[in-house]
Amino acid sequence: MPTRLDPNLLRTFVAVAEAGSLSRAGERLRLAQPTVSLQIKRLEDVLGCRLLERTPRSLRLTGEGETLLGYGRRILALCEEALATLAEPEVTGLVRLGTPEDFATTHLPMVLAAFRRSHPNVALEVTTDLTLNLIERFRAGEFDVVLIKREPLGPSEGVRVWRESLVWARNKNAPDPFADAQSPLSLVVSPHPCVYRRRAMRALDGAGRKWRVAYTSTSLAGAQAAVRAGLGICVLPKDMVPPDFVVMDEGSGAPDLSDTEVALMRAASLDRPGTRLADHIVHALERPA
Repeated sequence: MPTRLDPNLLRTFVAVAEAGSLSRAGERLRLAQPTVSLQIKRLEDVLGCRLLERTPRSLRLTGEGETLLGYGRRILALCEEALATLAEPEVTGLVRLGTPEDFATTHLPMVLAAFRRSHPNVALEVTTDLTLNLIERFRAGEFDVVLIKREPLGPSEGVRVWRESLVWARNKNAPDPFADAQSPLSLVVSPHPCVYRRRAMRALDGAGRKWRVAYTSTSLAGAQAAVRAGLGICVLPKDMVPPDFVVMDEGSGAPDLSDTEVALMRAASLDRPGTRLADHIVHALERPA
């Protein structure tokens, strides 16, 4: 039986599992890919089991790897919390965070609450806006950290922390609009610029389907209210579809929307409170591709 788990090896394993590849994990950890591979091998040798199944084109966790991932995340989170509480209790300041509204109301509250517990002297100023507006305001110096929706670009524009499967959704009491191939589809969308709006229109144009913008809302709640009223259909992340909505898949004639990503961007001159928040969000949200 191994006498201990090296936290550095554990951190590398969690990074590989969450990034979905050795190269992306190396970029995140600032390690060369051969070093990442060697550390995974050392961890497997210590535990006496395979943690990853690797092929030239894919990487997936074994059963033992899935078990260790849960423990690893908890161990590393406790280490970070202990460090923040005991070694750096003096961290204070203001962090200005920009985020899309839907992400702020669903995935972020628990993440920010955990950060607040470990950094009670750091004030958070959270602003919601459309992605392209967030990027423009970030570049103008209005934010320290921003979360943006983007097309899958890899590591170039920020660090990916979330991957969203997009779906078409409608009021469950409304007829399926894709059943009538001749009638234009009524869309409920956010104002331009919006990643989901652009993705919906491109998908419909590619499928040769007619469409029209029936309702535009700046808020998620407003868009959902319009769909409930039967004014049209919308595009939502799959895990954010309300229970009274129906998902329309390719079987009903709805074109594929593919996935989008949520990425984190941090200011070049980010201070300690901002760095702590950015690292916390990445570790709390990042999941496999």
